This record gives sequence, structure tokens and C-alpha cells, in this order.
Amino acid sequence: MKLFRIVGLLLVGISVAQFSQAQLQPPPAVPQGIDALRQMASSKTEFTLDHSMLVFASKLDPGDEDLRRVIAGISGVSVHNFRFPRPWMYDPAVVNSVKDDYHTGGWKQLVNQQKGEAGMTDVWVRLENNAVSNVAMLFARANEVDYILVSGSISPLDLSHLGGHFGIPKIEGGVMVPSDRK
Repeated sequence: MKLFRIVGLLLVGISVAQFSQAQLQPPPAVPQGIDALRQMASSKTEFTLDHSMLVFASKLDPGDEDLRRVIAGISGVSVHNFRFPRPWMYDPAVVNSVKDDYHTGGWKQLVNQQKGEAGMTDVWVRLENNAVSNVAMLFARANEVDYILVSGSISPLDLSHLGGHFGIPKIEGGVMVPSDRK
């Protein structure tokens, strides 16, 4: 939860700052590096939910009003989970190419956390008229890489309400909470 407070403060700082409105192209819906990781992975789980599917899925948890509020502004969620048979089997240059796509596309990086052997976490936002229009997250660990793209109006703080739903990992205190799956 601490990570999301920091991200929120960063977002406020970004909103206050004046950005030059250069004509930058966003990266493709799924960066080429993600396609390369897909080819290297021994196990893949990928899905995309549009707004109507998100609304339907949120009804499975009727007590979570925060989740329903967040979903109201989201047009879609795309989740890509890749597992590898041995630690650090994927090419780090491919992961860096995803980062480069977002940087050259004019996205603002909110989180760049390197955890040595534990991996890394990156979060980017795309701003349109000083409002967040998309959020991309990349989590790389020894045997697994997760890439999540959330499209629509959402604040990084609202990501905490999506954590644990729709394949989006939970993050607490700046650390991704491991799932129970093996």
C-alpha cells in the first residue's frame, strides 16, 4: 500500500508540472518485447477483458464497492503472464526493450524498482490533457514475467483496488505479494 501512496504523490507532482505536448506515438497495444517473451516462455496465460466483461466479473464480488467504482472508468485490462523453466532464462534486453518502447512513446515512468535477485517492478502512465489514460505494469522475477495494461481513466492509487483481481498482482508496501498458485 505504501507503493501506491508514493505513486499517488508522484502522479500529483506530474500533474502539477507542465509537460511539453510533443507529438509522440504510444507504443503498440502489446510491445514487441512482450511478443518476444511469449516466444521464450514455457507457460503462458494471457487474456483481455473489455469494459462489459470487467463489469460482469466485478459482480462476482458484490461487496467491493471500490472495485466497482474503479471499473466504471476502465475500458479494458490486458494481462500477460509468462513462466520460464529455469531462473533468469529470459533475455533482460527484451525486458529493457519494453521499457524503451514506453519511454520513446512519451509515457511517464512512476516506478522503477530493482530488487536484485527478487526482480524488478516498473509502472508507467500515459497522460492525455494531464489525466491518466492508460497504466502499464511490468513485473519481472526469476522464473516469471507479468505485463498488465489497464486502459481508461484510472489513478495509480486505484490500481490497489484492482490488485488481486483479473490477474493483476497485489502489491503491499512496494512489494508484489506472491500468489498462492504453484
